[in-house]
Amino acid sequence: MNPVFSLFVILAFLAVVLLLEGSFVYWNDSKSPEVRRVEQRLRAISAGGHEAGESQLLKQRVMSHSPVLQKLLLKMPRAHQLDRLLEQSGTGSTVMHLITVSLLCGLGVLMVGLLLRWPWPLTVLAAAALTAAPGMRLLYKREKRLQMIEAQLPDAMDLISRALRAGHAFPSALAMVGNEAPEPIAGEFKITSDEIGFGISVDNALNNLTARVVSADMRYFVMAVIIQRETGGNLAELLDKLAELVRERFKLFAKVRVLAAEGKLSARILTVLPFCLAAAIQFLNPKYLSVLFTDPMGIRLVIAVLTLMVIGIFAMWRIVKIRV
Repeated sequence: MNPVFSLFVILAFLAVVLLLEGSFVYWNDSKSPEVRRVEQRLRAISAGGHEAGESQLLKQRVMSHSPVLQKLLLKMPRAHQLDRLLEQSGTGSTVMHLITVSLLCGLGVLMVGLLLRWPWPLTVLAAAALTAAPGMRLLYKREKRLQMIEAQLPDAMDLISRALRAGHAFPSALAMVGNEAPEPIAGEFKITSDEIGFGISVDNALNNLTARVVSADMRYFVMAVIIQRETGGNLAELLDKLAELVRERFKLFAKVRVLAAEGKLSARILTVLPFCLAAAIQFLNPKYLSVLFTDPMGIRLVIAVLTLMVIGIFAMWRIVKIRV
């Protein structure tokens, strides 16, 4: 065999092996599941508060992976609020991803409306609604996640109380909740435990917890712990009473929710009914409603009716929303 050809084969084999090894190392350092979990934890810490220097540095990673877009997003006045909304909803995406999806939805509907020659008020309203849809979905997911955390909080406080009675320190009790409690409350307490391990004070870490979890019960828990650390007392007994109080509050809220169920159903039916009737009439007789979108007076009436409907929906929402 030709020695030059043999040397070429050996070098080609070594090049392929090194390429595969380099690709694996790059994937393991940047795209592996463990790295993604660490990045998600660090992103959650950076979205929680502003007390530690580490968090200030990690904020650079929250907005966007592109340096140019990152600088632009940092100049936006509401960028950090959007980032906090993403963390509160339990979504692992970035602010830039949310903005991109919203703009693409709005532009897509706008282009479809222009191609199909929809009336311009309908096109603008549809584009605005689709642009706001990702944000509304995040608000819905955040509300559901907060409800789950509030339902799991009494059991978490009982676990902390038992850990304190067993002789564990308070940070260790928080770590036990993060390791043994179910999600999503386990992730929040694990982030708080990590913040304390990174050097943030217990008070600041608990305040960051209330910033991530916007809940009255969580604020009561944090306030009780902070006051007890300043004044002293039996924290385990205090947490037992607070957990019992939260459970009784949930029982009362369940009774109120049953009593308000009929009103909520009526509000939803009255909200959806006009749009369903308009869609059915448009499908059965398209020319019947065309005058509303072609005549100037019809367009004014449509705008006035939609404005009154929004006011009515807001009023019904306030009536059926009962706080406990």
